[in-house]
Amino acid sequence: MPGILHIVATPIGNLDDITKRAIDTLSTADLILCEDTRVTKKLLNAYNISKPVQSLHQHSDDEKIKSIIKSLNSDQSIALVSDAGTPGVNDPGGKLVATALNQGITVSPIPGPSALTTAISVCGFPMEKFTYLGFPPNKKGRKTFFEDVMSRDEASIFFESTHRLIKALESMMESVQDTKEKGRLVCVCREMTKIYETIYRGPAEKVLIDLKNSSVKGESVIIVAPKKYKE
Repeated sequence: MPGILHIVATPIGNLDDITKRAIDTLSTADLILCEDTRVTKKLLNAYNISKPVQSLHQHSDDEKIKSIIKSLNSDQSIALVSDAGTPGVNDPGGKLVATALNQGITVSPIPGPSALTTAISVCGFPMEKFTYLGFPPNKKGRKTFFEDVMSRDEASIFFESTHRLIKALESMMESVQDTKEKGRLVCVCREMTKIYETIYRGPAEKVLIDLKNSSVKGESVIIVAPKKYKE
């Protein structure tokens, strides 16, 4: 009988946000797969979980996937986690999940924290329909990316790193010629669930000023409100 591949959501910052089910799953797994073993071991140590840990990241080759599938077919229980949040959102676990499903292996979701849904819950915008865009390109295509964001009628969500956050807001402003669009509402959620959690919300121009006058340390989730939404 094949084993089970558990997709386990882990905290995005505050370790207290882990679920009991996630702790139980990690505690009983034969193997834990993660992006960075150093990051995951900090979580495991916090809950006195001692299990074999292996890395599975964007540079892992097909042989690594085959080895994991072989273990699953040998009745092993394997847990997949990302560095933070729910696997499958901007991390390399999708290929393993697809391979397991195609081979008839049970894939079990262990739901929990997600930066995406956490930001949505506090933005206060109509979110019945939205587009998730991941991280903006670092170089080529970056200008087009922000032009696309500001042209959309529905809400848009994307992630941005510490060093590019200010540039992201500036690029959004540069992408619109209409001064009315520069007042489009945005919400920037920085360091969510951590000590210095900060939420910036308001017209894009104002949020950009607020960001320039404060810390931009840590990754952020940016939500651009629907085009016609006004307050």
